[in-house]
Amino acid sequence: MHEQVVIPGGSPIRVKWNDLPHFEFPWHFHYEMEIVFVLRSYGMRFVADNTESFDEGDLVLVGSQVPHYWKNDPEFYSDDSDLRLNAIIVQFSADFMEKAINNYPEMTHIKELFERSARGIYFSRNFSSFMEDKFKLLYNSRGFKRLLLFLEILDAMAREREYRLLASANYSRKGSVLKDDRLKKILNYINLNYTRQLSLDEISSSFGMNPSAFSRYFKHKTSKTFVQYVNDMRVNYACKLLQEGESTIVNICFECGFNNLSNFNRFFKSKTGITPKQYSDSLS
Repeated sequence: MHEQVVIPGGSPIRVKWNDLPHFEFPWHFHYEMEIVFVLRSYGMRFVADNTESFDEGDLVLVGSQVPHYWKNDPEFYSDDSDLRLNAIIVQFSADFMEKAINNYPEMTHIKELFERSARGIYFSRNFSSFMEDKFKLLYNSRGFKRLLLFLEILDAMAREREYRLLASANYSRKGSVLKDDRLKKILNYINLNYTRQLSLDEISSSFGMNPSAFSRYFKHKTSKTFVQYVNDMRVNYACKLLQEGESTIVNICFECGFNNLSNFNRFFKSKTGITPKQYSDSLS
């Protein structure tokens, strides 16, 4: 799902303190970058093609357009559960201080941090413990003081050496789409319709282009064909449904927009290296 993030007041930064029974947002992406600092909770974390458990002290930086999803363990969803989620979420514009970060040598390390975030970055528990008070102070600050604190946090994250990249080396997402409003509209259209039969003729005519011109434009902007992009979204959604474990593989096949099980198995294995059944078995 494409989340439309609203950062209020023209500020480049949004800081939330989630105090909820459990994580609620499904498998999604957004153009903004995001820091998730789990203060209290546990479950499974999904970032791009990486799946891991998380618990208290989990600190992750997610880059622009990287799909992600935090899901609590089943006991959090019980009607009589007294478990709670507490997490500080920081969302900020992908072009945050773009000119300074791209041109000033003093900020080269932050530019490199942002580049690494395209695969998601997990930081060590020692580092997250050290940074906890900073994040709480960030939540409680406002205005220019919040901006300065945020820069201090980015500086610390960029200099920290105890980190791990989450997505595999083969995972990538084209960053140039951020500059193209027409492509944003196209991707949003795909996001709303990829679970049904969506043809090249339909989408090209919807945006006033003939199929061949649309195909050239889309491949140039995303490095993927229209069919590859749609099937990748379908496989990503299938992974989410398999993780939830509430539907059969056959039902998931059709719910994600594939027209037969053979195509579903073929595209799924092409993207993940394993079949849907093998993927499902690996989660148990």
